[in-house]
Amino acid sequence: MQLALILSAVHPGIGGVLVRGEKGTAKSTVVRALAQLLPPVVDESGARPARLVELPVGATEDRVVGSLDLERVLRDGEQAFRPGLLAAAHHGVLYVDEVNLLHDHLVDVLLDAAAMGRVHVERDGVSHSHPARFVLVGTMNPEEGELRPQLLDRFGLTVDVAASRDVDVRMAVVRRRLDYEADPAGFAARYLDADQRVAERILNARDRLPEVALDDTELRRIAALCATFDVDGMRADLVVARTAAAHAAWRGADRVTEDDVRVAAELALPHRRRRDPFDEPGISEEQLDDAMRQAADEVEKASESEGFDEESLGDSTPDDGARSHQDLPQDDRPSGERGADRDNGRGAESPGGNARDRGPDGDDSDPAGDTDPSGGPTGGPDDDPDGGGPGGGPNGRGGRPMAEGVSGAPASAAKPAPRWEVPGIGEGAPGRRSRAQTRSGRTVRPDTDTSTGLHLLGTVFAAAPRQFERGRLSGPLALTAEDLRGAYREGREGNLVVFVVDTSGSMAARDRLTAVTGAVVTLLRDAYQRRDKVAVISVRGSEADLVLPPTSSVDIAVRRLAGLRTGGKTPLAAGLLKAREVIAREHVRDPRRRPMLVLLTDGRATGGADPLPRARAAARLLAGEGHTAMVIDCERGMVRLGLAAELSRDLRARYLRLEELTGDTVAEAVRGRAPVGRAA
Repeated sequence: MQLALILSAVHPGIGGVLVRGEKGTAKSTVVRALAQLLPPVVDESGARPARLVELPVGATEDRVVGSLDLERVLRDGEQAFRPGLLAAAHHGVLYVDEVNLLHDHLVDVLLDAAAMGRVHVERDGVSHSHPARFVLVGTMNPEEGELRPQLLDRFGLTVDVAASRDVDVRMAVVRRRLDYEADPAGFAARYLDADQRVAERILNARDRLPEVALDDTELRRIAALCATFDVDGMRADLVVARTAAAHAAWRGADRVTEDDVRVAAELALPHRRRRDPFDEPGISEEQLDDAMRQAADEVEKASESEGFDEESLGDSTPDDGARSHQDLPQDDRPSGERGADRDNGRGAESPGGNARDRGPDGDDSDPAGDTDPSGGPTGGPDDDPDGGGPGGGPNGRGGRPMAEGVSGAPASAAKPAPRWEVPGIGEGAPGRRSRAQTRSGRTVRPDTDTSTGLHLLGTVFAAAPRQFERGRLSGPLALTAEDLRGAYREGREGNLVVFVVDTSGSMAARDRLTAVTGAVVTLLRDAYQRRDKVAVISVRGSEADLVLPPTSSVDIAVRRLAGLRTGGKTPLAAGLLKAREVIAREHVRDPRRRPMLVLLTDGRATGGADPLPRARAAARLLAGEGHTAMVIDCERGMVRLGLAAELSRDLRARYLRLEELTGDTVAEAVRGRAPVGRAA
């Protein structure tokens, strides 16, 4: 993490750093310390320290990029622009904690600005552009939900952070924290000299960077590495090239070497192999070693031939075999020279052992000269084989896993994602499923509520009829508070999707399990893409188990699904009542997030007294509360009892057969809006 932050400070054109890690690993502490190491900023007001600008999760687009200065427009009648947080972060650090909870379109805005070094605003009749060169750093806890791969790909470097399990290291961390709390000024003074040395090295590396040469041998090595890992597009090649040059400058060299390329690859490539939301990111040391050997073979083979003819691409630049890395497209060039570099690379995942354990000096020490606490791989949520469910059937006999290797399903095998939404207009968290009134969607009409921003035309139209009675004959518009109109914006929200999965003995046939597993994975993938929260309830034996409480991390849901056990009776009523309990409890925590229920069962309720009447009564109770639901009938065979269909009528749910969840049928079946009260 230290190395990635320092390299981004040396070369802001890398595109920023995403830090992923479990809670309590000092991610925010390290990021805030970076601003103190950056060179002073010299502007028209003189020299000032580099700023650390924090962007809150609830920030609006106007606050981030800037907007029309309405006060000056309405008071003075002149057009003026009010810069946002991106302008304030110029030549400093822009820090976004919990970036995975930030709305996707705002993440896009940040990454565009980090790549281009400028902010372009075209809105409200204003055309404005200003420089915004900053080190973008985002932190996140993967347990709270992942960034979409498209956004993750655009970060320059990405690292994983985990707390050490070594007792001595943990003692040292606690001791330093207690020392700091006892005497903050004295503690900082102990490390002042070391901090100054790192700050001087960053400044020297920035000055040296334009002279660092990236010859064709190392450029070919970079291209071969990216081709070996089959990454999409050219962003990875550009990020690795820039990071390798920054690393060479950091260690005081004037030329990129194979070691620089390897360090850059460890920081910039692992996540790019992630093709599906549920694929595990990362590259092992063995995989990187193999790729480096293949790249070396490619370099050796090229050296024995005439090499690549660059003139075939229309580049007449003489090839002297070694160029400055500045010959690559650069973000800090004038805007007219960037051209095709708009989509430059930014993205990576956790470094392997070499980059993670190595300090900025290339050795095993941290920048301050202290012992670098080692960290193992990021620890994910508990993946016990039972997935939190019961360990056996009603007689204590263990069932077999519901599915093997669910999370490894290739994206190419994925079924079409259902289009399904809660009817009406909600007010939930930003997402991509159901219609909702939001702070950042498209403006639909003026509104009396001004909390979502001012609707300029609505305000003018409200004030216009009153100008004569207010005595205005000329000059600026005469306005009062009653004229102000807000912007009613409509977008999409994420929902809470509660899966109730029947894993009883009647569902234990292998082909049925495979089909049910595929259906749930399809729906979970859809929930991931639409930014939903998900919960999973397993129904088997004598009770229903909440194997996954509501979470935004649907990849955890897939892993838990793979560990579910089957066998025993079918307490359907308990499963439906457990879903009702989960929905009610989550409503207290997040009252604006609307729920959806997905029930996968054959309808054969067998657990407890009067199992079928109790299940139907529970379904009618949920229907009476107005919850949107879908029933997927898993019954197969020549003779069908149709119990799941009856249950769907009691639940007032959309009804699908399991075999319909193939091909384009599912998309057509659930594409329409499912109104509450629609029976099968």
